[in-house]
Amino acid sequence: MEYSIRYLKNAEKYLDSQPTSVQKRIMDAIDGLPKGDVLKLKGRKGYRLVVGGFRVLFDYTNKTTSDGKAIIEIVTVGARGDVYKK
Repeated sequence: MEYSIRYLKNAEKYLDSQPTSVQKRIMDAIDGLPKGDVLKLKGRKGYRLVVGGFRVLFDYTNKTTSDGKAIIEIVTVGARGDVYKK
């Protein structure tokens, strides 16, 4: 199945604040979803992807794009210790 990636505003904002090399590394990992170091989150909805010292929290939506691709919504991107805080 093919996926389309959608970023929420706070995830885009965090990525924009990072150096270009970090942005590229995280974006490459996101583009590889659903492959990678992915685990379902416990105690809350969604999944997490590990990219070095960074975490990407995402979820699969029930929606599809007009061309039939399922949508993965990137909820939060952040440093390992900070990303899980609400």
